[in-house]
Amino acid sequence: MEEEVVEEIVNLIEQDDDAQLKVYLDDLNISDVEHLIDELPQHAVKFIDTLSVKRAVNVFRILDFPTQERIIKKLPGNKLAELINLLPPDDRTSLFSELKGDAVKKLIILLPAKDRVEALSLLGYEEDSVGRLMTPDYVAVKKDWTVSRVLSHIRRYGKNSETIDVVYVIDKEGVLLDDIRIREILLADPEAKIGDLTDHRLISLKANDPQEEAINVFRMNNRVALPVVDDNNVLLGIVTVDDILWIANEEYTEDMHKIGGTQALDEPYLDMPIFGLFRRRIGWLVVLFLGEMLTATAMAHFEADIAKAVILAMFVPLIISSGGNSGSQASTLIIQAMALGEITIGDWWRVMRREIISGLMLGIVLGSIGFLRIFVWTFFTDMYGPHWVLIGITVGVALIGVVLWGSLAGSMLPLLLKKLGADPATSSAPFVATLVDVTGLIIYFSVAVLFLTGVLL
Repeated sequence: MEEEVVEEIVNLIEQDDDAQLKVYLDDLNISDVEHLIDELPQHAVKFIDTLSVKRAVNVFRILDFPTQERIIKKLPGNKLAELINLLPPDDRTSLFSELKGDAVKKLIILLPAKDRVEALSLLGYEEDSVGRLMTPDYVAVKKDWTVSRVLSHIRRYGKNSETIDVVYVIDKEGVLLDDIRIREILLADPEAKIGDLTDHRLISLKANDPQEEAINVFRMNNRVALPVVDDNNVLLGIVTVDDILWIANEEYTEDMHKIGGTQALDEPYLDMPIFGLFRRRIGWLVVLFLGEMLTATAMAHFEADIAKAVILAMFVPLIISSGGNSGSQASTLIIQAMALGEITIGDWWRVMRREIISGLMLGIVLGSIGFLRIFVWTFFTDMYGPHWVLIGITVGVALIGVVLWGSLAGSMLPLLLKKLGADPATSSAPFVATLVDVTGLIIYFSVAVLFLTGVLL
């Protein structure tokens, strides 16, 4: 936001000119007010309190949770009650699910009886389920209604709906039969029956489905909203694409944190207390450190061989880094493909076959470069001695084996974790790299024993 605008706002606040401040804020876009709150977080409550309640709701619902929580704690009671009452049910549920128990109770009391029942119902679904995202504000019609009656119904109740781009057709028991785009209704004969306009190509979500599944369904279908049903196909609510985009962003951020070897942050980085950052990083670091200690154990096992051919120790960093890098590559590719729905657990054999081929190809290239490096160095130094060919073959073959193993481990581990019900992103790049470091050393020294026994060993 322009610095002049921020300075003007600050001047109005210092002058206690609330009337002019309201005029100024009302002229700004909703996104501009959000940016203003980011620039002047100490005045966030003032801005929300000054705005008309409808604009305040629209600004509040796009703020991050820590900012929302700070505003709730300091906002005057009457404005808070208006704000909570006008929040869309899905946004209200999202807010309530983040707040602590006592805070939720205080806010729920502010709701009318009907909305209170609705909020408690939505909160009854599991935290990461589609039920937590849905809103009960939608337009539903019966299949025997005429187009004219449907349009009249939309005019009467559509203003309270989350979206009127799609109208849902239900039977007398509330069972979802189909959905119809508003465009088709507007272009139809006013006396036509709604049932005659349905095409029965219905796509719906289950209330207890994971939110990640909903993201994939929206990604594969060009929809602004999707209906949510129970196990008996009774229509419960709808999920709109704006909520899905928000959840997709949170899922992506969480996966990136896990792939980087840390727990997901539930606040912006700069707002997170130092001790909070420490807690989210130390766990993984300790696990990875303990894993890397096995590297020392593996090297100790081959201590006698290393003592006979010290030259082998020179290539340890080369070997373990190549295996770790190939494993991290494969793991990242597979996690991303799974997130996009491109592969499933059932594709494990196809994935393994592809990684065997690509791992061999990658290993041959790196192994050839390793052998070539040793060959070239023989023209400048005799550090490898008369057996440089065998040393070069050892390094080259070991690189092929380690890179192949890294590719297989990195690609299969996410699928295995998914099969066990865990988050595939947990097989983060550092974890795969640590695993391949230890096993890579075993492969390297085993190859060395195979080729160098009786020569250097």
